[in-house]
Amino acid sequence: MKIIVADTGALINLSHVNCVGLIEKLFGSFYIAQAVWEELQLYEHPQFNKQILKDLSTRVIQIKSKNQLSIIMDYGESESVILYEELQADYLLIDDNKARIIAESLSINCIGSIGLLIKAKQKGLINELQPIFKEWLLVGRFFSKKLLNRILAECGEGPI
Repeated sequence: MKIIVADTGALINLSHVNCVGLIEKLFGSFYIAQAVWEELQLYEHPQFNKQILKDLSTRVIQIKSKNQLSIIMDYGESESVILYEELQADYLLIDDNKARIIAESLSINCIGSIGLLIKAKQKGLINELQPIFKEWLLVGRFFSKKLLNRILAECGEGPI
């Protein structure tokens, strides 16, 4: 089993489409940094199911190191990178492009929520990506329709 550290944006994206459970099914254990927990508690959206917070409360870990990355990344992302290193995790689940570039420059294995969903489809855990992508656009998540349609085409599905 793998260890994965999940960042706020990816958890929000996956929670909007009821897919947070796929993290554990695909990788095994996953954890979140205290800063991610705090950001999730502050997140407000009419279609965000706050029940997810109860489920995630047992996965919160306080980092031990001083957070010196917060000058180049936001609070949750920087603590997620530190937690990844402290746990010697296998993956960092992160969607923010700038933060992902920084993390990858630190030799961190990153996967985004789209990559996670593609893996889930390949393993038969979900049937289609298109309804998930449509929902993301409906709730205002920050994905390019062009990117989503390219991925749908690569996965043998029709466009949004």
